[in-house]
Amino acid sequence: MKHIFLAVVLLLATTLISFKASNTSLKIGSPLPSPELKMKDVSGKEVSFKEAMKQNGLLVMFSCNTCPFVIKHQQKTKEVAAFALKNNIGVILLNSNEGQRDDNDSFDEMKSYAKDQGYSWYYVVDKDSKMADTFGASMTPESFLFNKDGKLVYHGAINDRPRDPNNGQTEYLKNAMNEMLSGKEVSVTTYPQLGCGIKRKN
Repeated sequence: MKHIFLAVVLLLATTLISFKASNTSLKIGSPLPSPELKMKDVSGKEVSFKEAMKQNGLLVMFSCNTCPFVIKHQQKTKEVAAFALKNNIGVILLNSNEGQRDDNDSFDEMKSYAKDQGYSWYYVVDKDSKMADTFGASMTPESFLFNKDGKLVYHGAINDRPRDPNNGQTEYLKNAMNEMLSGKEVSVTTYPQLGCGIKRKN
């Protein structure tokens, strides 16, 4: 029981730190950072945000192989990614867990994970957590949606139930994509995400 209590306390502490760190993240309307920077995809190809972007925009998600929140969100992640690609919005997932690069978030583990999950979009190594720092990303999963002009229009959770995403009532990320695609201004531009802190190198 004591161990469970300590685990809950640590999880809550991580979440609070993540919310505090999110205050330094990209602001709505910000341009897509470092569009030409090359990152190594699980295919072995070097890819940039510019190459990943499609005619109607780009969905950037900070993710990993190991976070319990990522695992909880996996079905929803695949749904929104497939929806984005179907609507000519590019998709790229970044693994910024440099502190675990020699362990479960190694490049080889990423390749296996992407294959097991049936990813049909980019899943890249964010070397030295450079893009996580640039975006001000603090956790996994964490989503950033850019429009066709490369401007940030939504940042945050996939839906209103980050603890139980498969039972969400309001699909904020998908709604933002639909509004963006119809030429409307995104009505809800941010929604708090819960997740695991990105494991940067000490």
